[in-house]
Amino acid sequence: MRTNPIQSLAALALLALFSARLIAGVSPEEAARLDRDLTPMGAERAGNAAGTIPAWTGGITTAPAGYASGMHHPDPFAADTALYTITAANAEQYQAQLTAGNLALLKTYPSYKIVVYPTQRSASYPQYIYDATRKTAVEAQLAPNANGVLNAVNGIPFPIPASAEEVLWNHLLRFRGVSAVRVISQAAPTRGGDYTLVRFEEEFLFPYVQEGMTPEKLDNIVFFFKQAVVEPARLAGSILLVHETLDQIKEPRSAWIYNTGQRRVRRAPQVAYDGPGTAADGLRTSDQLDMFNGALDRYEWKLLGKREMIVPYNSYRLHSDQVKAKDILTPLHINQDLARYELHRVWVVEANVKPGTSHLYPRRTFYVDEDSWQILAVDQYDARGQLWRLSEAHCINYYDLPTFWSTLEVHTDLISGRYLAYGLDNENRMYQFNVKRSSQDYAPSSLRAEGLR
Repeated sequence: MRTNPIQSLAALALLALFSARLIAGVSPEEAARLDRDLTPMGAERAGNAAGTIPAWTGGITTAPAGYASGMHHPDPFAADTALYTITAANAEQYQAQLTAGNLALLKTYPSYKIVVYPTQRSASYPQYIYDATRKTAVEAQLAPNANGVLNAVNGIPFPIPASAEEVLWNHLLRFRGVSAVRVISQAAPTRGGDYTLVRFEEEFLFPYVQEGMTPEKLDNIVFFFKQAVVEPARLAGSILLVHETLDQIKEPRSAWIYNTGQRRVRRAPQVAYDGPGTAADGLRTSDQLDMFNGALDRYEWKLLGKREMIVPYNSYRLHSDQVKAKDILTPLHINQDLARYELHRVWVVEANVKPGTSHLYPRRTFYVDEDSWQILAVDQYDARGQLWRLSEAHCINYYDLPTFWSTLEVHTDLISGRYLAYGLDNENRMYQFNVKRSSQDYAPSSLRAEGLR
């Protein structure tokens, strides 16, 4: 049957209009919900019907008494009493609210447990981020094939998401401060519990959230990241530098490594996708840092909706300077007596590797906090479709500037009986959010001068 040319043109025009609506921002009327039934970040203001999730009332906006910048952040919820503890014996009762990874850990390790506390919706952000989010909600668009975001700066681009890709971009562009310096440690305990601490000095600069930034001035750069290995001595002196682009298909991420043995700066194209994480003993890929980073193009993404899930939250005890790394790093899994879990609403996103491409994890399931857009947990599957690894972000709301971010990432391998703990800051000086940095501080030419032999 021959197709009428006029009908074909009409169909194409209708398809183009439909596609434009799919990638465009929401209407001003819908964006107005951010001042009514939704929070400024797009979460539901109200609690749940059961009363087990409270209403959002602004999150943490003032520091506890006695806190001063530079201190480890004291626990504002230290007086909370645990509601219940989940073990292998009662896991079935809570399975609808647990990730596949948590259920597997409960089944695999008799020592593993999940201690659940009252839900505290602590996430908060600066007012200018809220203001910018109202603006970007109407103007932001996904770039073709969801490879980037157009017409957005400062704010969450899609506070009322219509697709999985929009949820992931909210995580990638969320506020984590404008610039920061931190000293953290990483450990990959053996099955028996032996480990060596690897200490990093890291710096970030996030042009996307700088006040006064415009999409034009952004010049396709989301952030700059520098990571120097300080200990142990056999690794000390190597430095990783990353220029993270907004559209990584148009302009791939740029990365360089200073190698102490060669005393040379080299391009590092492997620092992307499923390339190995720094000194991670094969337990983390490059795109697992911060739970997920980088381009979306190797996966087909599906939004499964919003669910009430038991997830790590308000993990101030894991952050405390009254705790040492050895108290956290126990065999098979971290010390669950120090971890805190709460019931929160999360967006659930499934990713399946595209035909013709590859990744170490052919399938992943992400659990994204509605209040902060922080990915809180990820289930990762192997080529057989079997659950292989799980990741958790143990987060706090910082006081120096209001932002909700991880204090410890834990990536657990169910097959090897090992895990990677990244972000241990208990015995290190605290994050500095008041440092001044510019793009000139992240030039590749500076790496050799900073390297140590």
